[in-house]
Amino acid sequence: MTPGFPRPGAGENGGGFAGRTHRWDDWGLAELLAAKRATGHTVSLVVPARNEAATVGAVVSRVRKALMETVSLLDEIVVIDSDSVDQTFTVAESAGAVVHRSCDIRPDLGSRPGKGEAMWKSLFVTRGDVLVFMDADLLDWDTHFVPGLLGPLLTAPGIALVKGFYERPFGGTAQQGGRVTELVARPLIALHFPELAGLAQPLAGEWAIRRELFESLPVPTGYAVELAALVDTARSLGTGAIAQVHLGLRGHRHQSLQDLGAMATQVMAAAVARATGKPPADAVLLRQDEIADGGLVEHERTVPLSERPPARSVR
Repeated sequence: MTPGFPRPGAGENGGGFAGRTHRWDDWGLAELLAAKRATGHTVSLVVPARNEAATVGAVVSRVRKALMETVSLLDEIVVIDSDSVDQTFTVAESAGAVVHRSCDIRPDLGSRPGKGEAMWKSLFVTRGDVLVFMDADLLDWDTHFVPGLLGPLLTAPGIALVKGFYERPFGGTAQQGGRVTELVARPLIALHFPELAGLAQPLAGEWAIRRELFESLPVPTGYAVELAALVDTARSLGTGAIAQVHLGLRGHRHQSLQDLGAMATQVMAAAVARATGKPPADAVLLRQDEIADGGLVEHERTVPLSERPPARSVR
């Protein structure tokens, strides 16, 4: 059990999340600011980004104006640049974020590609007692995402991790976003982790966690970080330590099926590792075929599957 968090009673550990499912407007800013002062918590917003120069500036500037300059809900906004080859670093810095290249953080630990790596590295360059994560590729969203995620953490001491969920349009159709969630994550949860079945969007990129907990968890370096955090939190603290918040509408840049295939591979590897107790391989070779020019074209990519140990163990 992770120290510092009360374990929920057995009656709260079922698959449902009744009583721990909220809307973003269940808390007003004044209430959250009062709770933040009362607890003495500091809050860091972390934005992992890779080649997101087109959108990261708006994410940073809008949140900074609304939640740092107008009110003091956030104490810092930190962008972790994960091997970008565009102007992500410069744009984010100009918008008012503190920006670090992932490869420059704790160089003694080496550097690996992936979103999870950037989030794990953020633990060494942020100071917040509570960490809020937001993706850098958001298109349709609003700044209420942040206070919505903070609501349970600032007002309920037993909550240690909060997941966002939202309406995710795709191809002009509502509720059709989140393809890896529906085709991979949700079936895996049904088969191996049914206690988490009540979570609407387990792979959502907008979520928040207490630093003490995140520092105690192993972190997949790729896209499986969200699912792994949920499974590991449920096992150490019980599902009663997890809440979810409806954040409204979320639009973002959609990835190709080939890229989603790599993402799905990482999610499956992390789930299998936790279901079997066997650590994943460092990488796997993924073959993806397409029909082009009347013939079959074979593509192979190496998909990294490695995990970082709990940050607490390498401090």
